[in-house]
Amino acid sequence: MGEYRKLWWTLIAVLAVTFSILGFYGTEFYRKPPPIPAQVVSASGTVLMTRGDILDGQTAWQSTGGMQLGSIWGHGAYQAPDWSADWLHRELTTWLDLTAQETAGKPFDALQPGEQAKLTYWLEQEYRRNTYDLDTGTLTVSDRRARAMAAVADHYQRLYGNDPALTQQRDNYAMKDNTLPDPARRENLTDFFFWTAWATATERPGTNATYTNNWPPEPLISNHPTPENIMWSLACVMILIAGVGALVWGWAFLRSHEPEPQAPKNDPVLAIGLTPSQKAVGKYLFVVMALFVFQVFLGGLTAHYTIEGQGFYGIDLSWLPYSLSRTWHVQSAILWIATAFLAAGLFLAPVINGGKDPKYQALGVHILFAALLIVVVGSFAGNYFAIAQTMPPELNFWLGHQGYEYLDLGRLWQIALFIGILFWLGLMLRAMIPALRGDGDKNLIALLCVSVVAIGLFYGSGLFYGERTHITIMEYWRWWVVHLWVEGIFEVFATTALAFIFSSMGLVSRRIATAAALTSASLFMVGGVPGTFHHLYFSGTTTPVMAVGAAFSALEVVPLIVLGYEAWEHWSYRTRAPWMQRVKWPLMCFVAVAFWNMLGAGVFGFMINTPVALFYLQGLNTTAVHAHAALFGVYGFLSLGFVLLILRYLRSEILFNERLMKTGFWALNAGLVLMIFTSLLPVGLFQFQASTSVGMWYARSDTFLQQPFLETLRWIRTFGDVVFIIGAVAVAWQVVILGLWRKGARA
Repeated sequence: MGEYRKLWWTLIAVLAVTFSILGFYGTEFYRKPPPIPAQVVSASGTVLMTRGDILDGQTAWQSTGGMQLGSIWGHGAYQAPDWSADWLHRELTTWLDLTAQETAGKPFDALQPGEQAKLTYWLEQEYRRNTYDLDTGTLTVSDRRARAMAAVADHYQRLYGNDPALTQQRDNYAMKDNTLPDPARRENLTDFFFWTAWATATERPGTNATYTNNWPPEPLISNHPTPENIMWSLACVMILIAGVGALVWGWAFLRSHEPEPQAPKNDPVLAIGLTPSQKAVGKYLFVVMALFVFQVFLGGLTAHYTIEGQGFYGIDLSWLPYSLSRTWHVQSAILWIATAFLAAGLFLAPVINGGKDPKYQALGVHILFAALLIVVVGSFAGNYFAIAQTMPPELNFWLGHQGYEYLDLGRLWQIALFIGILFWLGLMLRAMIPALRGDGDKNLIALLCVSVVAIGLFYGSGLFYGERTHITIMEYWRWWVVHLWVEGIFEVFATTALAFIFSSMGLVSRRIATAAALTSASLFMVGGVPGTFHHLYFSGTTTPVMAVGAAFSALEVVPLIVLGYEAWEHWSYRTRAPWMQRVKWPLMCFVAVAFWNMLGAGVFGFMINTPVALFYLQGLNTTAVHAHAALFGVYGFLSLGFVLLILRYLRSEILFNERLMKTGFWALNAGLVLMIFTSLLPVGLFQFQASTSVGMWYARSDTFLQQPFLETLRWIRTFGDVVFIIGAVAVAWQVVILGLWRKGARA
């Protein structure tokens, strides 16, 4: 540890404390999730459904694309309704009409305000009262509620079937006809939807809040933010301000001001020479660019489906439904970004090892590439056959579609990907461990090694749930991957890798690079690990989970405050030595990362971060604003920077086409800005107004979203999408055609 002893112990303490918190409160997900009844019975004794029926409905929902077609508890796609909120509102209004007819002989809307208020009071009393018997596992509902449930179930069975009367609504939801052809599975699907809605309306024993902390907003049964929600939202803001203040003071008084080293006359990394394994990494760049372009075009198609259902300017694309295009859009993003990170690690490994390959390293790189192709092709094919409903139901989870956003690939392909990542970890360690045994300061390599091990192992947390695991427990482990693995571990790896690259280039001293990387790792982890819970406020969790998530996720924003300095620092490297002009465009990508980290992860992330804000915003297009700006703006540009940097050393004799790169870089940035500020954000803000004034069901309904004004806003997104596509094609042309294939203009 040497002179970095305090920084290492700080990082170790941060990791020990934060993972203890994540694990300790994680037990709440197992001990106190919303119960799945052994049976649901009416007051007259009729068995309406069983636990098995509900779990069969969960698997049926997964096979239709799950979170890629609408959402549950706010997690998933934004076009179709949130099924839990939609079912709840439909059941409530049906109950009111049934009660009005039975007590007054007329529909609820025809009653006088006083009569309506009385029935609404009865409604709230019936729906918020918990009638689940813990000893017998039986949930009892009134006969009237049973009739309301049957009426709503009939609507969903016809919606997921082929009823001509609901053709327009299916088009509005971007659903294909016969989304779930089997009537028995459709019936089970409605059982699952009922249970998710029941949890949102029923008070958790011993509290005045529902199992989902009163989410979704539903005035009919007083689903409003809880007092704890308001309190921890205020605490979240206070912690953010305090954290920013502490960071500014620390930045002013503790930051080292040692002079920058004299940059070498020639690029030290280039002088090392290429090893066989580094040359083998070139093929990874083809895959990265292919998946990148594929993802971008699919994004444009998926966005267009929000207007035209299952068509593209009149062309019928029902064979490629919204749920499949969005699945592939999300999965290809994860795969090309992960592939770029894997490629960056493999390219750096020989540099770390003094310019030498361990024995058979190149063979390992080839084997990993073949495995990657198998996972990509196999998982995409499985997604297609699952959503087409041609895959046997018992194989869907393993070979088809898990139904959970970002982890859509079948379990077999997920296991194969995990094995591939472990194989990559082995390739990396073979080069890094000998380097750690050498002389000199090895602290930066040690931190890089730790981050590599974490990347290899933490993806495995996505294997800790099964096909029929309670959805609350599943969400806990899913966010270990989506938030902790991607937003936490990848962030540390990227920061440390860049520090190693710039120090290897002689642009920054190894001491400063090491200290900065260790400090950054602590800052990212202190908020990022327990901050995982801010995704889970309303996923069937208890108040302590909300408290921890709100308090620590505020700290996630803190390190983003100084990213402007990091951007300036990266940009300034271009003038440190004449040869740095050759890496101008990778540096530009790293500058963009800092900008979008501040805006996409910081501003747009905190916009939906506090419990009271997320109460009304969860599942709206404001979430898509954060997702696009943070996922592509940060990890996308970071991956493109890695790709361009690798290309610069693989093809050291070529020059980047300045005109093409300007077009690509600025079109990607401009397209993302246009996409967000002319469409996604305005639509999300209008939905926010609808959510606060009427309810979540309305903000996600086709009645609201298909208004001409909102359709126009979604049409306007086409301009941003086209600009973005131009940028993507330009960058891919530079990398693939001018870089890897033709070997471009020579220096």
